[in-house]
Amino acid sequence: MPNEKIQKVAEDALNRLSAELEAGRSEALRNYLSAMGKFHRYSWGNVLLIASQRPEATHVAGFHTWHDLERWVKKGEKGIMILAPMLVRQKDKEPSPTPATDTKRDEAIRLAGFRTAYVFDVAQTEGRPLPEFAKTSGNPAEYGEKVKALVAKQGISVEYDPGIAPAQGMSSGGRIRLVPGLSSAEEFSVLVHELAHEMLHHRKDVAMPPKLVRETQAEAVAFVVCRAVGLETNTAAADYISLYNGDKKTLAESLSVVQETSAKILDELLPEQRIPFGQRMPDGVTAEITKGTETQASPSAMLADHTPEMPDTGTWDR
Repeated sequence: MPNEKIQKVAEDALNRLSAELEAGRSEALRNYLSAMGKFHRYSWGNVLLIASQRPEATHVAGFHTWHDLERWVKKGEKGIMILAPMLVRQKDKEPSPTPATDTKRDEAIRLAGFRTAYVFDVAQTEGRPLPEFAKTSGNPAEYGEKVKALVAKQGISVEYDPGIAPAQGMSSGGRIRLVPGLSSAEEFSVLVHELAHEMLHHRKDVAMPPKLVRETQAEAVAFVVCRAVGLETNTAAADYISLYNGDKKTLAESLSVVQETSAKILDELLPEQRIPFGQRMPDGVTAEITKGTETQASPSAMLADHTPEMPDTGTWDR
């Protein structure tokens, strides 16, 4: 189970965010959503931990990942605490009649809990310059075509309809309509907003939330995605305070929804090589155990993550 220190850091960060919203200030949440765009491969809880400990962070990775990129953590730098999953690989008590396949080995891996781990921001490292592919271009035309391809892949049609004005976009379950004449950046943000509606609010397996919640979630997803690809648009116009509604549980659930949806979109828009951080698992976290003997922790929704490998200590000296 995660230790008390990191639990307190996470709880304090969520309390501060809640207090800011309760006071009527949404800037803290905008900053957090911006961080979510930078670190979309991390859970919303780990994004909160990163943003609260080092708000200026832009690219984070574990010690060994930085080493693979020919960069080294500077002496005396303090790591950013996050939560890493501990995975276990089961061993069958009786030999299998056929050789195990990779698929079977994958299926035998189980989550056993979480541990405290550390990442470092690029500013805490030195060495070889990062490759250009690690940076986003912020080209709205390029990403506009990619998001259209993603929409088509999901079987959703996109049409241009001047009749929807003054609305810029409309989603009706399998069909998105856009008002013609938008700039490339505006069209991108509106299309992502409507795609978020399609992914979140036109599903038969979930209850339809109130309109204010729907619009806020969709706008927050558009904000995260736009920031992640380097676009500055008007997608910060929504009142993000409605994500909060005076209840930390509501805030946590909303942030989880926004993170999961924006991450799915960004995984399609940003090629794998654009973010060469966090592709390896923590050293020593995976262990082999006898089938049926493992004790599994109950993972919190806040902790689920795609976490890179890190050292066991938070401060690096060399």
